[in-house]
This record gives sequence, structure tokens and C-alpha cells, in this order.
Amino acid sequence: MTGDAKTTGRPAKLGILLSMAMFVLVVDTSLMNVSISAVVRDLNTTASGVQSAIALEALVSAAFILIGGKIGDLIGRKKAYVLGLLGYAVGAIAMTIADTLLPIVICWALIGGIGASLLLPAMQSLIHGNFEGAEQRRVYAMVGAAAAIAAAVGPLLGGFITTFLSWRVGFALEVVIIAAVLSGIGLIRNVEYTGPRHIDAVGSVLSVIGMGGIVLGILVWEEGGDAVVALVVLGVLGLAGLAYWLVRRKRANRPALLDPDLFRSALFRAGITGQMLQQIALGGLMIALPIYLQMVLAYNALEAGLSLAPLSLSMFAVALLAGRRAGRRRPAVIIRTGFALLSIGTAVLIPLVPRAGFGWQLLIPLAIAGSGLGLLVSQLNNFTLSPVEEEHVSEAAAVNSASGSFGLSFGLATAGAIMLATLAFSFTDRAEQSTVLTPAQQQQVATAMQSDAEVMTNEHLEALLQDQSPEVREEMLRINTEARPIALQLALLLPLLAGLLGLLNSFRMARLPDPRPAGDDTNLLG
Repeated sequence: MTGDAKTTGRPAKLGILLSMAMFVLVVDTSLMNVSISAVVRDLNTTASGVQSAIALEALVSAAFILIGGKIGDLIGRKKAYVLGLLGYAVGAIAMTIADTLLPIVICWALIGGIGASLLLPAMQSLIHGNFEGAEQRRVYAMVGAAAAIAAAVGPLLGGFITTFLSWRVGFALEVVIIAAVLSGIGLIRNVEYTGPRHIDAVGSVLSVIGMGGIVLGILVWEEGGDAVVALVVLGVLGLAGLAYWLVRRKRANRPALLDPDLFRSALFRAGITGQMLQQIALGGLMIALPIYLQMVLAYNALEAGLSLAPLSLSMFAVALLAGRRAGRRRPAVIIRTGFALLSIGTAVLIPLVPRAGFGWQLLIPLAIAGSGLGLLVSQLNNFTLSPVEEEHVSEAAAVNSASGSFGLSFGLATAGAIMLATLAFSFTDRAEQSTVLTPAQQQQVATAMQSDAEVMTNEHLEALLQDQSPEVREEMLRINTEARPIALQLALLLPLLAGLLGLLNSFRMARLPDPRPAGDDTNLLG
């Protein structure tokens, strides 16, 4: 099929519309996260109730994402894309008019979560089916850059809108953007699925148990709840059961939720591994850096967002530039450079954390790390999906999306857990060595840190200690000042480790032949 036939309509406009759809998908959760206190106040509900809705949306989208790719095959990828956008629109409209928590749970968390599970695989499949060659690489880069910029600036936009306007305005703007995206639906050419149309009920159930169990375990871990190990083990057993079931169905020549031969491809395995490691690094940076800026430098949300601008802007600019120049370098070499820059930027950040007196002192390492992330988002989706045959692209896109979603959740949860555990240990250790605090006060600190460790500003801590003597207040502020940077430095080791592992994985990519578009002799499952 020729490039003109595949890129019906106006490719540039279609690429922008697809990027807008991805931006809304990613920024939606950021807007909800920064609006929690305002939503609680306006709906006269509880913070735990709103947080439960956020957790439910993440759980539903993750649990059904593998099924979402198959549904796109059965009903049509273009229709799945539209339904996914409409699911998000229903959730956003509910947020603008809801006066209780119940419609948010039903419309935003449940319907919106299902919308995400349809939208992500369908979007990647449609890019694969509507573009080819350099144009396809550019659109993958644009959509990846839109996701990255939304993750980076989402909290800033959400904080600004919530502070100066209303959280309802933010969700109303989402509806406007979705309407604009849907207005260009005629530009999209649907690619018909030609494979078996049977439903694998057992595989679907196992995928929900596997993905749902692991993501629920991560969410419970983030909230400091119990049964984390049991949930993760349940998820791992579910995925192991799914793998066994898929292989069994393949050998029996019966239709399955996913074709296990996807994972026999070294290109596909390397691609989804790189996707997961990139998202782990991004998640770790997005939890550690805002906490550093807001809790150590006492910045508000707007100031923190502006300080993170070098990361987000360099990510966006480099992704677009690399997408336009795609084809001049081997993809594996660009990915290797991306992980190298990400690792270098993060490594430079770590010793700067206790020394930086203001956010813009982090400009150079943030720009280096952001440039690395920009190179990665410009290449990884295309590297992973471009060689996949149309018959299998939806399931490959679903696995790719699941890998990225898992990586981001894992990065956020793990970096946060490392930070709090290190803070508790460091704070308690310094309190026990203090010659100012009494043994009773030292024990009180240890008990408090074990049950409710929290990174807080010195101003917040001083307000909590106003009933203590000046000597005790000064000592506790000293301990807090010394303990916080160590906790943040160790949290940054996670994105550094992810970057280094990604760098190693990129050397494996370089030993493989460059991915060729579907239809060539080296394609996946062709």
C-alpha cells in the first residue's frame, strides 16, 4: 500500500488531533490529583473518597487495557477510538456538573477508565494504520511528546486552573478539546481486522486478574495499606496463568486474547522493556522533583511547575525535532543516546539536591534529562510497533500501553516509598543521636515516623511544634533540614537505575536489525 493511500486526509492535522487526544488522556488524572482538596470542599465529601475514585480509574484502565485492544479488533479500531474519547467526555462532563461523589465514581472512574483502556491501544493502532515510513515515526514522536509534556506540566496547569478559576473549568476544557478531536474523525482511515473474531473469555479474565492485581497492589502500596504482597502475588499468578493459557491456545490452534508469538520477537521484547524503563524513570522524577521543590524550597504549585519547565520543554522540543529527523540515525542509537542523557541528567541532579537554593539551579541537569526523555518518546513506540502486522497491531499496542502504564505507576509508587522509608530512618536516627531531645521525645519521634512519615516544609513543621520549647523546635528543624535531602537523593536513584538499565537494553537493541515496517520480510508475525 502506498504512503498516499495510507495517509488519507491531511497527515499534519491528523497528527495534531491524535496528540491532543493523548494530551487529554494524560492530563486528566493530573488535574484530578491536584484538585482533591477543592473537590472535597465543593462536594462536601472526604479526601479518602476522592482518592478512592482516582485509584479506581487507574485500576479499571489497567485491568481492561489488554481486553481493550481486542475489542478494538472486533468492533473496529476507529470505533474503539471514538468510544474511548466519548468515555473520557462523559467523565469530564460529570466532573463539571456533579454535586455528589457518586456520579464521579460511575462516570469519571468507571466509564472514563474503560474509555482509557479502549483509547490507548486504538490510538496506537490507528497511527500504525494511517501513516507509514518517516510520517509514521513523526506522528509517534508527536503523540509521545504530547504524553510526556502532559505528565510534566499537568500538575502546573491543574494547579493554576484550580487556584485561579475552578477545577470544574479544567474538566470543561477537556470536553472542548475532545469535541475538537472528534470533529476531525473523518481524517482517520479505519483498518479492518482480518484475524479470528472469537472472544477468549478465560484469557480476558486472567488478564484482568493479572494486570488488576499488580496495579491494585501498587495503589495499596502508595497509600501505605496492607495486603500489598498478596495482591502483587495474585497479579503475578494471573499473568503467569495468562501466559500458560495463551501458549496452550496457540498450540491447539485456537483464538486467544494475545498471540504469544509476539513475545518471541527480540525487537518487541526490547521495545516494551525500553518503554517500561522510560516510564519508571519519568514516574520517579515526577514524584521526587515536585516534592523537593514544594517541601524543601517551599515553592507553591505554580513556582514548582515553572521550575520544572526545563525538563518538560526540552522533552517536548527534542521529541518533535527527533521525530522530524527520524531515519537519519539508527533508532537503537537514538534510544541509547536518550537513555544516556537521562542517566547523566539524573546523576547530576542527585548531588545538587542538598545544595540548590532555588529551582533554576537545576536547569542544566533537568534540560539534559528532558532531552533524553524526548529522544526516547520519539522512538520507542515506533521501534516497538512499526514491524507488527495489521492483524496483531491492536494486541501489540495494548501490551505496549500496559507496559508503559505499569512503569509509570511503579516509578511513582516506588520512588515515593523509598523517599518516605529513607526519611523515617534518617529522621529517627538523627533524633536518637540528639543531645537536645529527651528519651521520651526521641521515642515519640520514632513512633510518629513509623506510623506516618511525611515530607514537610520547615514552616509546616514549625507550626506543629509551636507548643515545644525553642531548643526543641530548633533541633527538630535541623533534623528535618538534614533528613529531607537524603530521602530525595535516594528516591532519585530509582530513575537513575531505570536509565542505566535502559542504556544496557539499548545495546541489545543495537545488535538487532533495525525494525522495518509491516509488510517487509522481517516483520513480526508476518
